[in-house]
Amino acid sequence: MKHQNIRRIAFATLGTAMYFCSQLTIAETIVTKWNNAALEAIRTTHPGPPIVARSLAITHTCMFDAWAAYDKKAKGTQLEDHLRRPVNEHTHANKAKAMSYAAHKCLSDLFPTQVTSFNSVMSALGYPLDNLIDTSTPAGVGNTAAAAVIEFRHHDGSNQLGDLNGGGAPYSDYTGYTPINTSSSINDPNHWQPLSVGGHDQAYIAPHWGNVKPYVLKSGSQFRKDIPAPANYKTEPERYRIQAQQVVDYGTHLTDEKKVIAEYWANGPLSELSPGHWTLFATFVSDRDAHNIDQDIKMFFALSNAILDASIVSWDIKRYFDYVRPVTAIHFLFAGQHIPSWQGLIDGADWKPYQAASVVTLPFPEYFSGHSIFSAAGAETLKLFTKSDNFGHSVVIPAGSSRVEPGTVPAKDIVLYWATFSDAADEAGVSRRYGGIHFIDGDLVARKFGRIIGQSAWKKSLKHFGEHSNNKGKSDKNERE
Repeated sequence: MKHQNIRRIAFATLGTAMYFCSQLTIAETIVTKWNNAALEAIRTTHPGPPIVARSLAITHTCMFDAWAAYDKKAKGTQLEDHLRRPVNEHTHANKAKAMSYAAHKCLSDLFPTQVTSFNSVMSALGYPLDNLIDTSTPAGVGNTAAAAVIEFRHHDGSNQLGDLNGGGAPYSDYTGYTPINTSSSINDPNHWQPLSVGGHDQAYIAPHWGNVKPYVLKSGSQFRKDIPAPANYKTEPERYRIQAQQVVDYGTHLTDEKKVIAEYWANGPLSELSPGHWTLFATFVSDRDAHNIDQDIKMFFALSNAILDASIVSWDIKRYFDYVRPVTAIHFLFAGQHIPSWQGLIDGADWKPYQAASVVTLPFPEYFSGHSIFSAAGAETLKLFTKSDNFGHSVVIPAGSSRVEPGTVPAKDIVLYWATFSDAADEAGVSRRYGGIHFIDGDLVARKFGRIIGQSAWKKSLKHFGEHSNNKGKSDKNERE
């Protein structure tokens, strides 16, 4: 059963979570073990998508920088080769220990309310809690490597500490964003409208995120001049109307399979969001290809940093255009008219995306899609790392497991299968159109730049690996943990 690639997913009706029931047991490496610990913290604390991307990138960067001390060629992102240990110390045990101390230190910083769970992972591994900084020891290497990354990222523009706006909440906005529209009034149909969901007006998640320091890019605004503007109602009313009508048409013709696709990709199998979802795919690849510790840390490091940069670019563009979501555009255009929908014939003012009632639409602007850019960057990275687009993964969605239409959708089990990483990324992108969350341009343009970011991040990662070609390191003889 180890390499059977069909998994069973059940959507829960509790909140926005989904229960993930696997038909196979994944063999963990130290990298996937700590990635899973990070995902559990994400599922518990519910940070927004860009914060998830940054948290995973920091986690795997800290582990990578610790691991690099026990590799002949690799250089860490902060201390380069200054932690390099003698070749006779380049053992699996030393790598795993150093990486664990690095992971524990950075995750405790990122998720301070979850420290007890991280302590439990260390205990299960047999590592005592220790802030040792003696870099002649694996614990000291891990703590020192993590401390350098943490110090750098505390001042990266994310406002993790809340110190950029006078002691505000972690990751809170310090740029003074104010929405043009209100939950009760569409003042400009080109701009994002915060909705009232569950009796509370939505608050834009991380409008400052374009200011975060990227991994490989010069800045979050690097691609602004290359990205076409979305349809403007005042100057391009027909283009604006056509894209809205396309979303209405998608909703009208949703099959059970398309509904399942919309729900499956929405938050990830267990609410780890799109950046976390792609690390689950990396975990599948790790097991499929029987990775050793060296291969795993390279893959997760490259993947998570590509997705970090994707988050920064996406959120920069979201803030720059502050563009309207389909639900607002459709209400604006079709209020007072009878239009078809997945709910039947309704007044355009009552149109809803195919989303759980607790979501409706997302609390940040539409253009362009985070899912599409995360997934394109992730797929490109995995394709480059494995030297193949082959994925061969699938999930089974049980009958009646929908959160939007529980008990009736899907009418029978549905298998989602992705022959390639590109197939998975493309399905993630179109899922947002099926779900009524994005227009076509918001999906397709984001995919294009996600692929570009994935390629750029990979080139930089190769330099950190000390490599000049795509090499998975199959010659490494280290055993799986």
